[in-house]
Amino acid sequence: MFIFLSVLFFSVIVVLFNYIIRMRHLLSGLESAMRSGGRYLPESSDESLSRCGVKGLIEQANFLSEAHQMSAEQSKGYSKQFEAMLSAVQEVVVIFNSDRVVEFSNRSAERILRKGKSLKGLRLESVLRSLSLLELLENGPESVDGEAVNQISVEHGGETLWFEASCTKVRGIAAPRALSTLLVLHDITKLKHLQVMQREFVANVSHELRTPLTIIKGFAETLVDDAETMPVAARVRFLGKILNNAERLHILVEDLLNLSRLESKPGQLKLELQALRPLLEELIEDYRPRLNDVGQEMILEFDDRITDFAFDRFQIHQVLGNLVVNAFRYAPEFTQLILRASYDVEANIVYCSVQDDGPGIPGGDLPYIFDRFYRVDKGRSKERGGTGLGLSIVKHIIQQHGGSISAESQPEQGTCIRFSLPFRQDQGAQLTAS
Repeated sequence: MFIFLSVLFFSVIVVLFNYIIRMRHLLSGLESAMRSGGRYLPESSDESLSRCGVKGLIEQANFLSEAHQMSAEQSKGYSKQFEAMLSAVQEVVVIFNSDRVVEFSNRSAERILRKGKSLKGLRLESVLRSLSLLELLENGPESVDGEAVNQISVEHGGETLWFEASCTKVRGIAAPRALSTLLVLHDITKLKHLQVMQREFVANVSHELRTPLTIIKGFAETLVDDAETMPVAARVRFLGKILNNAERLHILVEDLLNLSRLESKPGQLKLELQALRPLLEELIEDYRPRLNDVGQEMILEFDDRITDFAFDRFQIHQVLGNLVVNAFRYAPEFTQLILRASYDVEANIVYCSVQDDGPGIPGGDLPYIFDRFYRVDKGRSKERGGTGLGLSIVKHIIQQHGGSISAESQPEQGTCIRFSLPFRQDQGAQLTAS
């Protein structure tokens, strides 16, 4: 009896030991499969697994593993879509952690701040040098739903960039349980420059209008106060001053309206296929009577390869007329005034220029002569009726035609103002400018 019990006990121990070994093998395989994110496919049959009582466990584990994998792939897809959307927007988007280390930056941020290079892993202060931004972040939102908006300036590449900044707390990217900061910067640098230009323009217009108005008002008040005692000769002189300054105001207002039309309606060009030479010849005939009888001449140098091409005749006539008038106004002592037109075959461009041999323009003034209200000699310009807008109007007209304009000058050697026009001969260019 003792021997039978001993054998039975030993057999039970062996069976239990094999069962434990097998279960450990199954659980070890199941653990490895779960860690790798794949399905566990045991070598044993379903019947054998059922007898061991682990078939349901393995099926549920495989189900959970597949669900987790699908959820991870879906989350990864959403993350890629989110990054793609942020990368497509024009605003600068940067996400950084509590240590202000960048976790994400979109293409606009990389293009504007790092010339296309990634910002990830860099400290925010090394990318955005801005005291106003640091103040914004110091006083920024502390909660997930908090928000702050402000205008900041950033020193970048030797220039000042302006942004409208907003920031908010978001769940972290590297550590989802931590809070990161989403910073969005809307570039308003051009708007700031336009605001500065607008203020300067208003100030210049006010100054230009004030002088003739003050003169008109002063002479008119004198005429009213001394109407009975003023000599006829003085009255005539005063009326002449009033008329001259009224004409100056009229010219200034016309130039302002012309400049406003050019800037507000940049596509309003009446491009037609036509010849350039008759326009130049007509211009010379119009201004020839203003030449001195001795010592002055106007010369036309025309490249016969220039056939009919598309341009707005009225506006190009205005351009050439302004340049010729400037020569008469600011270089009245010239001996030769040359109107030149040449053709660049390789570039398919017509070059036109008006050149005089007058006193020239000082080198320090040359880069600014196309700016609004800029005058080389302010006193002489006002005496001669200049508004300071002529060359600015010329520049706008040429740019609308798709060309460019430049000036060359040497003191006592004259000035040459040169502009280019695309040599367009397609019929589609007859209607509107591109």
